[in-house]
Amino acid sequence: MAQKAKVLLVGAGGIGTMTAFNLEQGGLATVTAILRSNYTIVKDQGFTIDSCDHGKFQGWRPSEVLNKIPDQEPSAPFDYIICTTKNNPDIPPTLVDLISPAVTPGHSVIVLVQNGLNIEKPLLKAFPNNVCLSGVSLMGADELSPGSILQNDVDRLYIGEFVSDTMDKEKQTAAAKDFVRIYSASGKVQCSYQPDVVFVRWRKLMYNAVWNPICALTDLDTSRFRLASEDNDPASPLNLLIRPAMNEIRAAAKAAANVDLPESLVEDMVECDPIEIFCAPSMLQDRRKKRFLEFENILGEALREGEKAGASMPIVRTIYALCKAIQWRTKETSGMVDAVKLMEERKARS
Repeated sequence: MAQKAKVLLVGAGGIGTMTAFNLEQGGLATVTAILRSNYTIVKDQGFTIDSCDHGKFQGWRPSEVLNKIPDQEPSAPFDYIICTTKNNPDIPPTLVDLISPAVTPGHSVIVLVQNGLNIEKPLLKAFPNNVCLSGVSLMGADELSPGSILQNDVDRLYIGEFVSDTMDKEKQTAAAKDFVRIYSASGKVQCSYQPDVVFVRWRKLMYNAVWNPICALTDLDTSRFRLASEDNDPASPLNLLIRPAMNEIRAAAKAAANVDLPESLVEDMVECDPIEIFCAPSMLQDRRKKRFLEFENILGEALREGEKAGASMPIVRTIYALCKAIQWRTKETSGMVDAVKLMEERKARS
């Protein structure tokens, strides 16, 4: 029997836990999961899982549960390092710093199941001899309480390679296709190889760069936002914010990456959440929990790439500025910045 792939999973929330669960159910991988706030309860009691793909499970654990990144083992390196954490480059530590101890140069394949644009650039620079894969997940899964996971939308995962000029292209493509094979082995998920990583990421960005921050800023889920908008009202929240912001993302995709996102996709994204589920996007959930917002790679990179290529993005620019302000306030609340000290330093410079 072929040896199972050795996988390190960083970020065992809803998406990460279901990723680990599916890999182990497939029988081709053993998973070491890094847990933070839910470590103690999962170590003692395991996960409680209610999954639309796999069913219900009580007390499930991956092969190994740790509360910090382990150092690489030369004799038994990790074949895959899957990152499903929120990607906040403005909040230390960086992902590069976080996973560095576990990366075996030239061997470990890094899989970024994260949102946004240009997320691969720091990884390709730090680990030039390691394949880095793009994972775009459309699964719906949340951690309702520590260790309690609800998956209420099927697991659809698109895998492709972030092409690096420092290694053979065929090697990178082979690594992506092999991960698809391992992830698909459970027979319960939809996982496919997608060579056009740029298109897939811009397409998902139409939802994430618009619904996510606007819901976080207004404290409205997508259903309530739609219910607050009359169909024939040109000044409705949908017509003043959501639709034009999505069209700005479309314009940015075309200008920056020559990606054609059809106009019909706007209405698909407006209506994509079943209205009866009152979907609270992840950024809204983070805002309600007073956590940092994952906005730089999702919103900031789209704005920077689009404006650099000549796209006009006034609504996205405004949303981005508001998110930066909220992030600063969260930094102050958490003690990362001191407003009084900053004021005194500014006075001393003037």
